Amino acid sequence: MPSPDGLRPPGRSARRADDFEAGKGPRMAEERHLLVVAHTGRDDSLAAGIEVCRQLIAAGLTPVVSDDEHADLMRAAPELAPIALLGRDVATSELELVIVLGGDGTILRAAELARGCGAPLLGVNLGHVGFLAEAERENLTSTVERALARDYEVEERMTLAVRVKVGTEVVYETWALNEASIEKASRERSLEVAVEVDVRPLSTFGCDGVVISTPTGSTAYSFSAGGPVVWPSVDALLMVPLSAHALFARPLVVGPESALAVELLERSDGRGVLWCDGRRTFDLPPGSRVVARRSSIPVRLARLSPGPFTDRLVNKFRLPVAGWRGPQNGDNGATEEAPA
Repeated sequence: MPSPDGLRPPGRSARRADDFEAGKGPRMAEERHLLVVAHTGRDDSLAAGIEVCRQLIAAGLTPVVSDDEHADLMRAAPELAPIALLGRDVATSELELVIVLGGDGTILRAAELARGCGAPLLGVNLGHVGFLAEAERENLTSTVERALARDYEVEERMTLAVRVKVGTEVVYETWALNEASIEKASRERSLEVAVEVDVRPLSTFGCDGVVISTPTGSTAYSFSAGGPVVWPSVDALLMVPLSAHALFARPLVVGPESALAVELLERSDGRGVLWCDGRRTFDLPPGSRVVARRSSIPVRLARLSPGPFTDRLVNKFRLPVAGWRGPQNGDNGATEEAPA
């Protein structure tokens, strides 16, 4: 089935980075452009950004940065003057890779900067959990070396296409990697909503809001709201009510071709706010309707050491696994048939 924006939904891939250039087929010899995204308002992130830029320059490349970070980097390290500016010197479509220095919020900002260009994001965690990051601060130099050598694999993550309608008019369109959350605009007044799946009504209730999430976002806001953790290899969409006043208001998991909708009922004058990844926002009047479905444009993540998602979950959340003895009697974890 074609996607809502007319393109075939992409499949998940894990292929070598040097097999293809982002969005251009087989790689051809040409100047390489690596975007460096850092939270330059923080000293540790600014220092890391300077270090990465110096390493790229030493390797014969011209680092690319966004307009928001250019002034901070130039002020702190004037010797980086050959640095290129995204949108002025280098187009987004020319990017090969995005090196992201910070926490998950910085990675979400980088995904916004690189939206649609096909360049994968390589995250170096400078925050707390850093669930989307691939490396830690102490491995920064070796991480850049592997980026220069194109020594990584690429994994595609589903994103959401989000649309707001008032009556028959589409008044806002955006996207999300983690989630689209419909939340009440004021603390003292809850929302009255109707939720639906595939243009069929499911239930109505009062609530603080509703989160519509991807599997990637299942460890973010959806997780905090009581939703299930969904492995990234699962193609699915999640809907998680927030503080709902209803007996049947449980988290839902639906197929990747489904459309999830939340309508703000006009029987209440409560106003809502749409947040996508905590970055893009739109005010929702009573009667507005938010529809989310799978987008045709994924976010691509660079992976240095692809491994089981279970291990990432344990490491990032520091889950207690003491006492685990591993496979016994040659059991490798595969499902065995029960004897007849």
